[in-house]
Amino acid sequence: MSRILSSLAITGSLLLLATGCMKPQPKVEYPIRKATNKFVTLETDFGKMTLELYRDVAPAHADSFAARASDGFYNNTAFHRIIDGFMIQGGDPKGDGSGGAGYNLKAEFSQLPHQDGTLSMARANDPNSASSQFFVCLGRNQQTAYLDGQYTVFGQIVNGFDVLHQLGKVPVVASPWGEVSKPATPVTLKKAYISDAAGNPSK
Repeated sequence: MSRILSSLAITGSLLLLATGCMKPQPKVEYPIRKATNKFVTLETDFGKMTLELYRDVAPAHADSFAARASDGFYNNTAFHRIIDGFMIQGGDPKGDGSGGAGYNLKAEFSQLPHQDGTLSMARANDPNSASSQFFVCLGRNQQTAYLDGQYTVFGQIVNGFDVLHQLGKVPVVASPWGEVSKPATPVTLKKAYISDAAGNPSK
């Protein structure tokens, strides 16, 4: 009996030690796809959004986005195009939808759907014309479903859905091209940086 009690005590001690050594998991609003993927946090006028970059799905797009976030490329740029119920778009250094990072990315289409919080890459008519402009979907509907398989999904919001939907509701006016999607008051992406899933800057 004493041996059994001793064994139970040792087992309990080992479990306590193991539990004490385990790193606490960050609280997220959307499940993390892969622990080895990087995270980027976007600081906006309305708060922060943290996104997991799906390098396991679209490595070139994820790496490009992480690199531009790291070098400050996205800092103080605008979300120049917002369509309620559809998406918010940013990443253009010119702020009018005509700019890029000076290079293009080949398409990395997948079977992942465009849904609430999906991070996808904007492009022109050429499937391989993506550069730095990105968009985040505001829901799953006919508009976003149409994008499936035609635009590269390379990430997902894991925290900050409330901020995303506040951005989606800002008043908009007609753009120079006639689309009612230009924020009436500029909406700024103040800073983008590599972080953990909770939005803390990586050391």
